[in-house]
Amino acid sequence: MDLPSLHDLTARAHVVALPLTTRFRGIDVREALVVEGPEGWTEFSPFPEYDDAEAAAWLAAAIEYGWQAAPATRRSEVRVNATVPAVPAASVAGVLARFDGCRTAKVKVAEAGQRLADDVARVRAVREAMGPEGRVRIDANGGWNVDEAEHALHALAEFDLEYVEQPCESVEELAEVRRRVSYMGIPIAADESVRKAADPLAVARAGAADLLVIKAQPLGGVRRALEIVAEAGLPAVVSSALDTSIGLSMGVALAAALPELDYDCGLGTASLLARDVTVPSLTPTAGAIPVGRVSADAELLAAHAASPERRAWWLARLERCHAVLAARAG
Repeated sequence: MDLPSLHDLTARAHVVALPLTTRFRGIDVREALVVEGPEGWTEFSPFPEYDDAEAAAWLAAAIEYGWQAAPATRRSEVRVNATVPAVPAASVAGVLARFDGCRTAKVKVAEAGQRLADDVARVRAVREAMGPEGRVRIDANGGWNVDEAEHALHALAEFDLEYVEQPCESVEELAEVRRRVSYMGIPIAADESVRKAADPLAVARAGAADLLVIKAQPLGGVRRALEIVAEAGLPAVVSSALDTSIGLSMGVALAAALPELDYDCGLGTASLLARDVTVPSLTPTAGAIPVGRVSADAELLAAHAASPERRAWWLARLERCHAVLAARAG
């Protein structure tokens, strides 16, 4: 695919700042750059702390989705999970209420500054709200060492966990945790060890995970993500990076194209946005979201436009990442 010119991208770009309903990943406002390409609206929204080399993969994904037709779909809707940030247990019911009909909940644990007791209370509240037939998975974002992960999983096992996502940071640690807790029957899912790794297949080769959590933007696009899943030979869950509904539609295109999709996907996170850029927002209905592109609403783009300073910051970042992609293309 030819790289669009920087001028073309910049001329079409809108930078938005969207407030969240609940503090998540340490932020209260989610910024994103959205742009209308020949094939439709697309999104470039790496988190601010990511360097240009890493963020360039997100730009490659945005260009692919906006400038190429999406792969053929195998389903018309995608079932999604509720996402519960590291909130107090008393706030769990309010969070879950925003995810209509979701039968699965992913719970954030190992939050900096919190204790295992906070995680236990939160997961207990989720299990009670979901009932015995609901599915509960946890995500530590690599926040534990091996011993901490083993101890935490012993404390949380009573809640019948579907799986634990990225309990530790490194592939070697994941493999060790998987070995230690295998008798407990709690599968290990790899997220950061795939999307932030120089070699996204290393975790599969090391036998360090039972399934992969994949995201379209960080992996460089829908097609590259599909290749990784095929080469890894492991089940996959498609997730998001707190995208706008435009970015979520890219993730939905990925989920819709997978040959097999046995898990509910983490693509319902528009429910954590207090504002969005589409009408309606791509939030779950009866636990699912439809497959297909979405379009930005001009009034919402104007109402939630980022400050001139933040727009300039994003356009400068866009320029740098475009240069990275141009250099890679040779």
